[in-house]
Amino acid sequence: MGSFIIEGGRRLSGTIRPQGAKNEALQVISAVLLTGDEVTISNLPDIIDVNRLIGILQNLGVKVQKKGEGTYSFQADEVNLDYLYTEQYRKDASKIRGSVLILGPLLARFGKAYLPKPGGDKIGRRRLDTHFEGFMKLGARFRYEEDEQFYGVEADKLKGTYMLLPEASVTGTANILMAAVLAEGKTVIYNAACEPYIQQLSKMLNRMGAKISGIGSNLLTVEGVKELHGTTHEVLPDMIEVGSWIGLAAMTRSAITIEKVSAENLGQIPSVFKKLGIAFDIKNDDIIIPAQEHYEVETFIDGSILTVSDAPWPGFTPDLLSVVLVTATQAKGNVLIHQKMFESRLFFTDRLIDMGAKIVLCDPHRANVTGMNHEVPLRGITMVSPDIRAGISLLIAALSAKGKSVIHNIEQIDRGYEKIDEKLRALGADIVRAD
Repeated sequence: MGSFIIEGGRRLSGTIRPQGAKNEALQVISAVLLTGDEVTISNLPDIIDVNRLIGILQNLGVKVQKKGEGTYSFQADEVNLDYLYTEQYRKDASKIRGSVLILGPLLARFGKAYLPKPGGDKIGRRRLDTHFEGFMKLGARFRYEEDEQFYGVEADKLKGTYMLLPEASVTGTANILMAAVLAEGKTVIYNAACEPYIQQLSKMLNRMGAKISGIGSNLLTVEGVKELHGTTHEVLPDMIEVGSWIGLAAMTRSAITIEKVSAENLGQIPSVFKKLGIAFDIKNDDIIIPAQEHYEVETFIDGSILTVSDAPWPGFTPDLLSVVLVTATQAKGNVLIHQKMFESRLFFTDRLIDMGAKIVLCDPHRANVTGMNHEVPLRGITMVSPDIRAGISLLIAALSAKGKSVIHNIEQIDRGYEKIDEKLRALGADIVRAD
């Protein structure tokens, strides 16, 4: 496992452009399995999770060609389903949670799909019930080999139906949507996730010949078609990276411009960071953040402490709560962070406390942060990154801290952030990657 060695306390400056969105990339790459025609996708991030999923597709027999930086063509005209029965597939798919997204396309086009228990972040229970319940409502047969932790879905023909999802799962919605586009008849999906990434997937599928309506709402209607065709697609900028750079600028008191952010797709992100007192402007789709000596947290209208909590879109994304938490450690004022959707995502706060942050972890879901107003800097320590989003938060803390920090297990950060050390050095950070 690699490490980052950081000498913190430097002010940064410059311009940075966010990578393509990881969560969207995993969905649209999986969607290429729905057709034998060529599909070209641009702005794909060069990160571990995306590259692992591309590798799985290649092992399935998908022809993959790199057309340029971040641009790939895919053609799934000779899919080898025998790979699904191999030990190699078990190893490959168990390393990445995004592998679950190939189930819907394989089931829709070939009538069967199999998956070992997928990997990913250890951030609490992340059940797959929504995915499989949706497939079964479409007529699939489900089985689970408990001894081998192996899932299977099979169907002679999927048939459209009405379903009310038990949760607005993003990957669950994407998977069911990709299965439904080739089902016979009409499928209505209520309580569907409506994130920009689901909207992007829906628009891509429609360009391929699908008939999806209600895009952007939580009620999607799909008229099944017999086949889909090729298309081109461009992935949105990663909103989580955009929010990470806003937090970084505030914590390091730096002047940073974030280019081409697709501001109309950022949802609550700008307003939440402004409630922390961070000043910035959005001009020509760029976010311009001036160097700020201090930033003061707003209170609610009645004077009560600001609470930042996550919720399904258009609520605030859970992927940025850890960044908001670390940013609040140097604000002026108090913030209550309420992580509703995952029960283990706040456990990284013990590292921040070791760095000198004033945080009370109330329970697995809530943390009270007392900001230090940049009067007392965090101190550098040695720590381990537990997951992608905690990892970037610890990295932001280390960059703002006084002295040397070492972060181990940085593969967790590399899973979601492309060449992050190179980007940070370009802004003036003192960060070195070590084996």
